[in-house]
Amino acid sequence: MRQRVAITGLGAICAAGQTTQQFWHSLVNGNSAIAPLGALAEGSRIRIGATVNDYAPETYFTPDKLPLLDRFSQFAVIAATEALDDAGLAPHSHATRHAAAIIGTGCGGKQTDEETYAHLYKDGRTRAHPMTIPKGMPSAAACQVSLSLGIGGPVFSVASACASGAHAVIQAALMIQSGLVDIALAGGTDSPFTYGLLKSWEALRVVSSDTCRPFSANRSGMVLGEGAGMLVLESESHARRRKAHIYAELAGFGMSSDAAHITRPDVNGITSAMQRALESTKTSAESVAYINAHGTGTAANDKTETEALHKTFGTHARALAISSTKSMHGHALGASSALELVATILAIHHQTAPPTANFTEADKDCNLDYIPNQSRPMQIDTALSNAFAFGGLNAVTVVKKPDF
Repeated sequence: MRQRVAITGLGAICAAGQTTQQFWHSLVNGNSAIAPLGALAEGSRIRIGATVNDYAPETYFTPDKLPLLDRFSQFAVIAATEALDDAGLAPHSHATRHAAAIIGTGCGGKQTDEETYAHLYKDGRTRAHPMTIPKGMPSAAACQVSLSLGIGGPVFSVASACASGAHAVIQAALMIQSGLVDIALAGGTDSPFTYGLLKSWEALRVVSSDTCRPFSANRSGMVLGEGAGMLVLESESHARRRKAHIYAELAGFGMSSDAAHITRPDVNGITSAMQRALESTKTSAESVAYINAHGTGTAANDKTETEALHKTFGTHARALAISSTKSMHGHALGASSALELVATILAIHHQTAPPTANFTEADKDCNLDYIPNQSRPMQIDTALSNAFAFGGLNAVTVVKKPDF
């Protein structure tokens, strides 16, 4: 019999807060953390972003550990540690020894890579630091989470651009459903604020110059963010046996590939992922109350996502409460879908839907209820979290109020 998947722990660090509680407080109050980048943006036309302000890594890590931790790995360990503690599980215990850790990332250790290249090509050094590869490799965050928390089961990384966190959580859920593990720590992490990445995003011409206002008629693009979101997943039997607090059930998921275009979203691929997610839960579309949209604030995404919502939900689409929390924490790439899933779980837990911040006037092609600017207390028994990545890689998760 397939195991049901309980969500028992949450961890988050991003521009909206350095803990899950701070994160939720910012979201529910509609506080956008998007701000000028200052000196960080020197040499780039990108002037705004959602960075983790007042972040002091030395408060989290000892001096001997920091040289081995790229910023994206630091965020992963911080959020994973919080999630494990929130679940009431001890690190380096019997439980973690047999647990899995699957960590998604869109960029990997770019900070380490760029520092190394600057030393070699700009400063004229002839040698790289001996730990450059283990510090900057895409799997470094997963490895560091394993080392820090004593996770001895399956540990690896997932890379599918901004769907990475969602794909990691889905992979973890599949492991639990199959009986391979009883506990899995999963999520996503990224830190894209390096010179090379800013110049690369600048070249794509999809980044806003003022703020992120998803679904608004005057939206002008996405805004980069950083951070990590982590979840502790458990089999229902394991969670009940230890009387764990259960936030929600990860009830289903759907995945698809557009197989169409490397950057432009495709309505058929997105619709397919949402339809598969609903089919996996064996519940009707009408049971869904809230959707945390992918909602990047770009012209193409918001229009296409709205069209896909109409195709998937029919007349019920107009009854949905929909928001994009990227308007507050920015687009944290591989971490975004994990942070947004944390937000979706908390929306069910608190029976409150967070808003779409910075909302002005709806676009004529974006004609649904996007919860403008103020959070909404409401009954949420079933919710979806959407993630649609470059390459046409789509992942949709279904979360339900727990009944076990």
